[in-house]
Amino acid sequence: MRAIDFHVHLPTPEWLDVSMEGYVEAAERYFRTKVARNTLEGLAREYADLDLRAVLLAWDAETATHRPRLSNEFVALAVKDYPEVFIGFASVDPHKGERAVAELEKAAELGLVGGKFHPSLQNFDPADERFWPIFAKCDELHFPCVFHTGTSGIGGGTPGGQGIRIDLCQPLRLDPLAAAFPTLQIIAAHMGWPWHVELLAMALHKTNVWIDTSGWAPKYIPSEVVREMKTRLQDQFLFGSDYPFIDPRRCLEELAALDIPQPALEKILLGNGSRLLGRS
Repeated sequence: MRAIDFHVHLPTPEWLDVSMEGYVEAAERYFRTKVARNTLEGLAREYADLDLRAVLLAWDAETATHRPRLSNEFVALAVKDYPEVFIGFASVDPHKGERAVAELEKAAELGLVGGKFHPSLQNFDPADERFWPIFAKCDELHFPCVFHTGTSGIGGGTPGGQGIRIDLCQPLRLDPLAAAFPTLQIIAAHMGWPWHVELLAMALHKTNVWIDTSGWAPKYIPSEVVREMKTRLQDQFLFGSDYPFIDPRRCLEELAALDIPQPALEKILLGNGSRLLGRS
């Protein structure tokens, strides 16, 4: 296995045309790409040909977006059908309270192994202790949790950002959570830009904070981030693409061109993710 891609959205109509209805067009302009629909079989073949494993992300932002979720059951079935390629992370809507906690239990029974949260699209503040029973359950289940951090291609370049608040994805909002749950593994996606230095400080301070490289063509990764990938934080970075908005091939090629020492690069691509998932 060449790498684990920790940030893969489903390129199927169930996500792009239903859960993301009305949002995809702005994201395509932001990423300057046209998103191609694909089947699960096609996605599995694409990742297998690249010798990659893909962490598939479910999606539940029903309360805030009034759009149907991409269910945990759907992702679990994809993992069941392609177990050598796919790893599944659950999504629950934080506004559903006790139902969300119960849904996490069910997700674990389905074979999912982590959680995905998007404070901007789900319209919640992870520092708000009202939502912490959800993260206590994730901690109990040993679910690492991916959080969208930083700005958002979804809603980008539109009046009012389609009502999406990027302040809810400021990395520092995760710091109280990381402090309160020291065994909860928190993955800050997209490096938190424009608050990337803030996120680096958090990761240096708390070893249960990880950073995934998704959402960026690696040649554009800020120099402060690249420096830490090469040195002090090489054990806390994870490879991610943000497929289907960014091609994992491009990510791999450009990451290799950043002159990261080979031992550190191997950790970022595979070693750290394997350790985090308990697969080493």
